[in-house]
Amino acid sequence: MTAPVLWSPPLDGSSRMEDFMRWLAEESAADVTDYDSLWQWSVDEPDAFWSALWRYFDVPSDGDPTLALAHDAMPGAVWFPHVRVNYAETMLRLPGRADDDIVVFGRSQSREDVALTAAELRDQVARARAGLVRAGVSEGDRVAAYAPNVPETLILMLASASLGAVFTSCAPEFGTQSVVDRWQQIEPTLLLVVDGYRYGTKPIDRHSEVEAIRAALPSVRTTVWLPYLDADASAPDGAVTWADFTAKSAQLEFSRLPFAAPLYILFSSGTTGLPKPIVHGHGGITIEHLKALALHCDLGPGDRFFWFSTTGWMMWNFLVSGLATGSAIVMVDGDPASPDLGALWRMAGELGVTYFGTSAPFLLQCRKADIHPRQLADLSALRAIGSTGAPLPAEGFWWAAEEFGPAVQMCSVSGGTDVCAAFVGSAPIVPVYAGEISCRCLGCAVDSVDPEGRPVRDQLGELVVTRPMPSMPVGFWGDPDGSRYRAAYFEDIPGMWRHGDWIRITDYGSCVITGRSDATLNRGGVRLGTSEFYSVVESLPEVADSLVVHLEDDEGGAGRLLLFVATADGAELDDDLCQRIRGELRSRLSPRHVPDEIHQVRGAPRTLSGKKLEVPVKKILRGTPIDDAAARGALQNPEVLEDYTAYGS
Repeated sequence: MTAPVLWSPPLDGSSRMEDFMRWLAEESAADVTDYDSLWQWSVDEPDAFWSALWRYFDVPSDGDPTLALAHDAMPGAVWFPHVRVNYAETMLRLPGRADDDIVVFGRSQSREDVALTAAELRDQVARARAGLVRAGVSEGDRVAAYAPNVPETLILMLASASLGAVFTSCAPEFGTQSVVDRWQQIEPTLLLVVDGYRYGTKPIDRHSEVEAIRAALPSVRTTVWLPYLDADASAPDGAVTWADFTAKSAQLEFSRLPFAAPLYILFSSGTTGLPKPIVHGHGGITIEHLKALALHCDLGPGDRFFWFSTTGWMMWNFLVSGLATGSAIVMVDGDPASPDLGALWRMAGELGVTYFGTSAPFLLQCRKADIHPRQLADLSALRAIGSTGAPLPAEGFWWAAEEFGPAVQMCSVSGGTDVCAAFVGSAPIVPVYAGEISCRCLGCAVDSVDPEGRPVRDQLGELVVTRPMPSMPVGFWGDPDGSRYRAAYFEDIPGMWRHGDWIRITDYGSCVITGRSDATLNRGGVRLGTSEFYSVVESLPEVADSLVVHLEDDEGGAGRLLLFVATADGAELDDDLCQRIRGELRSRLSPRHVPDEIHQVRGAPRTLSGKKLEVPVKKILRGTPIDDAAARGALQNPEVLEDYTAYGS
C-alpha cells in the first residue's frame, strides 16, 4: 500500500534536475522521461552518466572527461583517468555570484557574526594558502583543524585543497584521546586550534586539551592559534596567530591533481576501537557533491543553504560544498537549543534560509515541545527541510507538513561518512511520502538483499550498493594493501558494498531505513528495526529518550528484549508508564515488539553527531568493560554508559 503523499513536485520545468534532463535529451542518447528512468540509466550506464554530469557542470579541469569509469570493479574502480581537477577551484568558482555578494554567513554563540563576500572568501583562502606555503606545507601533507564550524575552518580546508595538502578536522568538543586516536594515525604537519568555545551560555576552555594534543603529535611543525572564546587569549608557546598566518596577500592558485588525489580524511565514529581514517578524493567529492547539491537539493545562486553540523561530522563537508552551486552557506556554531528550540528557526528567518538542514532528533524534539516555527519567524523563503543522522518517522513528516504546508519539501536522506554523501534521499521531481525517503539517489545502485544476497522488495534487507560510486573512499590511510578497506565493506557479501543498515525498498521506489543491521533485533526469527521502537516510545510525553537492545540466548531461546527509557523532567518510570509503553508497542507495532524488561536510565549514549549506540550497550550488557566497549571521548554523554552495567546477562 502506498504511503500518503505529503508533497508533490510542481514539475514546471524550473528545477535543476529537469534542466539536466533537457540537456541530456539534446546532448546524449539517454532516453529519460522521469525520475525512475533517469535513475535506472544512471546506474545501468555509470560511465555515460558521470561523464555527462562532468560536462553538464563544466567542472574546471585539465584533460578529457569522456571516459568516466575506466575500470568497473568494487573495490578498485578507476574513475576519470584522463582528468586533473582541484576541489577548491570548483568551490571558489561561485557560479552566478558577484564579487560583493555574501557567500558565507557565520553565526556563533562565542563571538559576533561574520559575513564574507565572494571576493573576501577568495582573498582569505589565498592568504591562508600563502601561510601554508610559508609553513612548508606541500602536496600530500596533512593539515588538521581542532576548530568549530566557523569560516576560518572552511578557509583552511579550501587553502589546503588548493595546493594538494590533505585536510582533516575534529570539533573542539572531542575529548583529547579521541582526537589523538585519529590524528596519530595520519601525522599532521600543521594544526589549527582554538582556545575554547561557548555552548549556549557556558564557556568551555580548551587550553589544556590543546596542549595535550600538541604533545601527542610530534609530527606537527606549525600550530596556528585562533582566539575564539576570548579574543585576547594569548597564543601557546611557538604558535602563530591566525591573523599573522593570513597577514600576507597573495594570488589565488590551484594545483590540478589526479581524480583520486586525497582531498580530506574523515573518520568513522570510533565508538569501538580506533576510528577508521577514510580518505576521500578531489574528483569523487567534487562530482558527487555537485550532483547531490545542485540536482537533488536543487541549490543555486539564489539559495541560502544551512545544515546544522559540527566539523566532526560529514555533514559539515557536505554543507560547505554548497558553494559549488553558487549558494550562500550558513555556518552555525553553538547549542542548537539555546536559548530555546526556536533559535535555529529564528536564525533561518533572519538570514532568509531557503534550505534548512538538521537532524531527525531535532525535528522530533521540536514536535514534542510543541514548537511552531512559522509563528516564531518569517520563513517565507524556506522551500526545503533536510533531515539526516537517524531515520525520521512518519510523525516527523506529518509535523513538517502541518507546520510548513505544501510549499516546503521534507527531504529525508541517509548515507554515510564512508561516501560523504547520501545513498537514498529526495529529488525535486519525486513526491514525498509520509515516513519514507523519496528515492534512491542518482548514480547510487542501491538495493535491499536477503541473507543470501538476493534482492527483496517491501521487506527488510541489507542495504547494499552493487556498482561503484566515484565518492567511495580512495582507501583508508595507513592501509597499503587495502585489507582494512575490503574488510569494512566487501567481505560479507562478495561483489557488493554492505553498508550496515536495514532498508526496505517499496515497489514504487521509496525507501525506509529502520536502523543499523549490526544492532539487529531478532524475535522469533523476525528481524525488527530499532527506529520504529523509538518512534513509538518517544512519542509519549513522559519519555525523553530510549534505547532498545536484544540479547540473544546462546542456547537458542528467545533471549531478552530490553528497553531503556530516560524520562522527561518530572516523570517517573512507574508501573503505569511501563504498561502504557507496552500497550503502545503492542497496538502500534506488534506483540513481538513488547520488551521483556523496561529500565530507567539517564539517557541513550550518543555519538557527537547524535547517533544512538546500541552495539556498545549490547557489549556492556554482555559483560565487556565500558572502556573496551566504547570510546568515551567520542560520545556526547559518556556518563550514561554506567547506567547499563547493572542489567547485563
